[in-house]
Amino acid sequence: MNIQRKYSLPNCTLLLEGLSDVSRVAHFQEMRPELSILVNAECYLSGYNQPLTGGREFFESLVRAVSGYAQEFLSSVPNPQAHNQESELVEFQKVDSNRHRLIIHSEGAPEGFESHSNNSKRPPIEIDLNTVQLFDLVEAVDQFFADTQTLPELSLELQPVTRRYGGASQALIRQAVPAAVGVSSLAVAAIAFNLIPPPQMRPPQPKPNEQTSSTINNITPPASAAATPIAAATPIAAATPIAAATPTSKPTANAKPAVKDLEALLNTVPEITDPSQLRALNRQVYNQIHPAWTNRSGLQQDLIYRLGVAADGAIIGYKAVNKEANLGVGQTPLPNVLYNPANRAPISNEPIAQFRVVFNTQGVLEVSPWRGYARTPEVVGAKITDSNIVKGLNQKLYSTVRQTWSGTPTFTRDLKYRVAVNKDGVIADYEPLNQVAFDYFRETPLPKMFNAIYGSNVAAPNNKEPLAHFQVIFKPSGKLEVMPWQGYQ
Repeated sequence: MNIQRKYSLPNCTLLLEGLSDVSRVAHFQEMRPELSILVNAECYLSGYNQPLTGGREFFESLVRAVSGYAQEFLSSVPNPQAHNQESELVEFQKVDSNRHRLIIHSEGAPEGFESHSNNSKRPPIEIDLNTVQLFDLVEAVDQFFADTQTLPELSLELQPVTRRYGGASQALIRQAVPAAVGVSSLAVAAIAFNLIPPPQMRPPQPKPNEQTSSTINNITPPASAAATPIAAATPIAAATPIAAATPTSKPTANAKPAVKDLEALLNTVPEITDPSQLRALNRQVYNQIHPAWTNRSGLQQDLIYRLGVAADGAIIGYKAVNKEANLGVGQTPLPNVLYNPANRAPISNEPIAQFRVVFNTQGVLEVSPWRGYARTPEVVGAKITDSNIVKGLNQKLYSTVRQTWSGTPTFTRDLKYRVAVNKDGVIADYEPLNQVAFDYFRETPLPKMFNAIYGSNVAAPNNKEPLAHFQVIFKPSGKLEVMPWQGYQ
């Protein structure tokens, strides 16, 4: 199967597409299959509309040139590996202290990039990067090396620079670089002076409260590129495993992928089927996709996808179910909500849940378990069951909501919610129970009440103490109903 990997920084995104080695498929044990045969590499840089593209030779040359130039820039010791135009497709030249020229002697220049060569057959591509862009590119390369499921046989071979290229002063050595420098860039700086051996590659640790999608806010590949992590156009023809990337193009003649359907894959990893857990994960999936789907116009057909979700709510993969979804994934936020392997521990033999996600033509998001619920879900967590306490909390919740609900309703159907409160009557959780409740939730006081306490409308529910649960109904007439929770219908 074809696989896609994406490594994103604010000013640079690396997009790799390839295949799994057929000889290794028999040992496939993870939701993220190993990308061992590189078919295409794309490098998106901020300020340029078109990506740099090429095959494995281009990518390996880019990695070597980036590492060599980072070594040279940090140490001020010339590194011939960064400027080897005789045998490399990619080289760097320093323009000034904050400008670095990336030159690609490659297979044709994409439109939008400037060429300064008179060679009309294959002119080199020349791009000027500032220091922040350069080190975002370095960090993207670091993310690639930290991902053990992508080209694992390709390692960063750091070589000490001969001292005859040296002569750098201590002042130059101490120069500061105002950018986040990754594992390989730090290593090359030290190896330039033979001070320390190269460290072992370790996956970068996520920053506190950092959202995976925040690293790609400023880089969004065009629709043609973003549409790659999807299934084959005919969903029945090849049922492939849900993974971080799925089939996009025909495999080469010499590399026939072994297609394994999702059911076969689930023989090696457990599937989450508990209705209560599925219900909780359903909400997490919705809360990730709903705010990220910003452009909801222009859909001619419903786009339907099958999602794989880890037990912590991380969306680990998706697959197009219909032809329109295969072609229109660029109109959805799915490529941006996939978990980043650099910001999370690798997915390995973890239980997964499957969900059906529909982006419909009316701009409404629908999320439901792929197989439905085997039985009626229950609310997870300790509950307040004393009838007298529940009765008092029922009255308190009614008064609080009634006092804060104002305005003339614009909805025409009942909005139904499950609302949980603690022993003091403070809202601890709320959940829409019908689609109209999702669509018009801003006309209720519930999100404001929840946000005032937790600072976010999508915060995890408070389940550390016993809660009393109620069904709250907002009627188009302006009438409010609050009653003890009897369970999901």
